[in-house]
Amino acid sequence: GGRQGQAAAEAKQSRAQGRRMTGLKLQKRLAASVLKCGKRKVWLDSEEIQEISTANSRQNIRKLVKDGLIIKKPPVMRSRARHNEYLEAKRKGRHSGTGKRRGTANARLPFKVIWMRRTRVLRRMLKKYRESKKIDKHMYRELYLQAKGNKFKNKMNLMENIHRLKAEKAKEIQVEEQAEARKARAAAQRARKAAKAQQN
Repeated sequence: GGRQGQAAAEAKQSRAQGRRMTGLKLQKRLAASVLKCGKRKVWLDSEEIQEISTANSRQNIRKLVKDGLIIKKPPVMRSRARHNEYLEAKRKGRHSGTGKRRGTANARLPFKVIWMRRTRVLRRMLKKYRESKKIDKHMYRELYLQAKGNKFKNKMNLMENIHRLKAEKAKEIQVEEQAEARKARAAAQRARKAAKAQQN
C-alpha cells in the first residue's frame, strides 16, 4: 500500500510540474529565439520555474542562459559505429552473397570494364617489351592483334607466349645457320674435288 501511495504522489508531482512548465510558453519561445534553435531544443530548469516565469524579455532570458537556468540541448547524434563495422566487414568480402545482389553480374561489374582493364595491362606490357628490345616491331604487331582477338587471359599467358615465340625464332635461326654451314662445307668439298680433278 505504501509503495502505491508513493507512486501516486510522484505522478501527481510530475503532472503539477508539467502544468507549471506549460505556463512558460512565452519564456520557451523567447529562449528559442535567443539561442537560435527550435523550442524543442530549449531546456528549462524545473527547480527554478519561479525565477524563469518572471523573465518576460529577451534580456532577462539572456541572463538566465548565462546563469545556466536555460540551456540549449545538444543535437541528437546517430552513432555510425555499427555502420562502420558493417563497412569494414564488406571490405573483407562479407555480406555480398547471392541474397545481397540486386543487379546482374554484368551490371555489378561490366564485362566491358573487365575487357578494358585486361587489354590495357597486356598493351602496356607489349609496349614495355618493345621499348626494352625484348621483342621486335613485327612480333609486337602480331601479339598486339592477338591480344585484341582475346587470345591471352592475363600477363602470364602473354609472357609464356612471347618466350615460346622467341625460342621458336631462335631455333629457326639456328637451323638456318646449320644449313648455311652445311652448304658452305659441301661447296668447299666440291671445289676441292674439282681442283684435284684438274691437277690429275
